[in-house]
Amino acid sequence: MNILEFTILIWLGSLVAGFLGSLTGLGGGVVIVPLLALMFGVDIRYAIGASLVSVIATSSGAAAAYVKEGYSNIRIGMFLEIATTLGALVGASLAARVSTSVIAVIFGVVLIYSAYLSSRPRLDIISDDQPDLLATRLRMDASYPTPEGLQIYHVHAIPAGFSLMFIAGTLSGLLGIGSGAVKVLAMDQAMRIPFKVSTTTSNFMIGVTAAASAGVYLNRGYIDPGLAMPVMLGVLLGSVLGTRVLVSAPSRLLRMLFGGVILVLAIEMIYNGLTGRL
Repeated sequence: MNILEFTILIWLGSLVAGFLGSLTGLGGGVVIVPLLALMFGVDIRYAIGASLVSVIATSSGAAAAYVKEGYSNIRIGMFLEIATTLGALVGASLAARVSTSVIAVIFGVVLIYSAYLSSRPRLDIISDDQPDLLATRLRMDASYPTPEGLQIYHVHAIPAGFSLMFIAGTLSGLLGIGSGAVKVLAMDQAMRIPFKVSTTTSNFMIGVTAAASAGVYLNRGYIDPGLAMPVMLGVLLGSVLGTRVLVSAPSRLLRMLFGGVILVLAIEMIYNGLTGRL
């Protein structure tokens, strides 16, 4: 395989990863890292570096469209980014001290959880929802568009969500992913934010989280421009396409498909990590 063929294949894989990551709010990194490490034999730390760049591209491509459509909650995203950025710096610092096999196993476990989260049925409208005092003071309650018109929602459990966001940031820095699984869990279940708002706000947040980690990886020489460029371009285009599908159509089937794909990747990552092949 020559360089041109290698670049085209990586771009195509990244296109699919960005599309699926944008639809689910999990970020394309959950596919990019195992794709590069398992299929193309890229060192996992360089794969993580390229993935972080792609996560920034995913956020850039998806966030603008979601904000324009009125789905993303900017106040929630900016507040929770404090926790994710601190966690990302911690995770990126740990990455240099943890062996690649351990990283692969941890990544596989995170992928399994992401597959479970992606395939779960969710409700967009929460009944008997009452305002939370802290959320009201921080003015985090908002609304989002639905076929029936604007739907008002209330935010809850901000301290719990903030703590989960620190964990999400740490995973992002350590594994090179947007940690959308933990972000969506924190917002959708702990903070009781509607699924589409959780997904779109997650896409808004992952870029800032990844940028904090990417600086550490760049300083240590783990970001290869020749690898990161096709990954970034593919994910960026895929994320833009994904936003159009999410806004206009239900994504349950695609989330289930995405969950099945990353479950297979998770098993491969854990196996290769335990056998020392990564």
